[in-house]
Amino acid sequence: MTRRSLLLTLALLGACPLFAQNTTWTAAQAQDWYGKQPWLVGSNYMPANAINQLEMWQAETFDPRRIDLELGWAESLGMNTMRVFLHDLVWQEGSEGFRQRIDTFLGIAAKHHIKPMFVLFDSCWDPAPAQGKQREPVPGVHNSGWVQGPGMAALQDPAQEVRLHAYVKGVVAAFGQDPRVLAWDVWNEPDNDNHSSYGTREPKNKTELVLALLPKAFAWAREAKPSQPLTSGIWKGDWTSLDAMGPMGKLQIQLSDVISFHSYEKPEAFEKRITDLEKLGKPLLCTEYMARGNGSTFEGSLPIAKKHHVAAMNWGFVAGKTQTFLPWDSWQKPYTDREPAVWFHEVFRTDGAPYDPKEVALIRELTGATK
Repeated sequence: MTRRSLLLTLALLGACPLFAQNTTWTAAQAQDWYGKQPWLVGSNYMPANAINQLEMWQAETFDPRRIDLELGWAESLGMNTMRVFLHDLVWQEGSEGFRQRIDTFLGIAAKHHIKPMFVLFDSCWDPAPAQGKQREPVPGVHNSGWVQGPGMAALQDPAQEVRLHAYVKGVVAAFGQDPRVLAWDVWNEPDNDNHSSYGTREPKNKTELVLALLPKAFAWAREAKPSQPLTSGIWKGDWTSLDAMGPMGKLQIQLSDVISFHSYEKPEAFEKRITDLEKLGKPLLCTEYMARGNGSTFEGSLPIAKKHHVAAMNWGFVAGKTQTFLPWDSWQKPYTDREPAVWFHEVFRTDGAPYDPKEVALIRELTGATK
């Protein structure tokens, strides 16, 4: 799809009545909400014994005891939020059971003084999710079992919008007034083409399909009238102004109540991202950062986030079946015979021992947990 056709799609979306229904918070409303929050620090969370969103949430593998243990480790660091991915196929399998498990999770999180942000859709990794028993991790490969939602089949089938609508509205209606929920991340990296992993299996018009569905997903969530903000994190391109952004990034910003973004860059670039986005006048939430091998570290980024009062949620918490302590390039050269000299993501080993005690001490110092 050419840039010109993407811009045309965006213009058509902006003209349609559905888009007009997506009335975002004003900057004043967003700042008022953010002013009531503490400095938000947390991780993207997946329990060590789950390879993906389905294994975390399906009835057969949902594990409250493990979640309770790991969120206790997060509380010990002074973390007060977690970014947690849901999935439409779990809702399809049984909405009432899914609601009950989300409620159980929120009870555990609240016990540890953690307010999660829930992610509804995700364009990253495997485009063919399937219910039931999930596969085992591919040895030595980063995130070898993570799945997209909606998957490729649903994304290409307009008839499935009825099901996706029911999922979004149903989940947000159930928890949209729940004070235990921080926010809703409507779609993770919607224009990610997964070129280094599943790129050859992706629909060639994937970006166009998501551009059409993203405003609908926001509208479905707003139908439930949540008290929490909606967002979708931008993650690539030029952010020096709204006009400089690509069609997807611009659409994400226009639909979001608060601005969220990803940055796996070195400290100088991370801070530049923040100062560029501060011009938009809304609160900033960094919902992904910290890839040690890429130069993005707790030591480099977290003090900057605190200085600018930007929420900070690093990727990965406990090393487990996702294997995201391995670098992205493990898709090209699997680490089957050794652990990498430097872990890419994660804070704790599976048994709760910190990967780097100095990092843990720094997080505690910055959050005030040492007090």
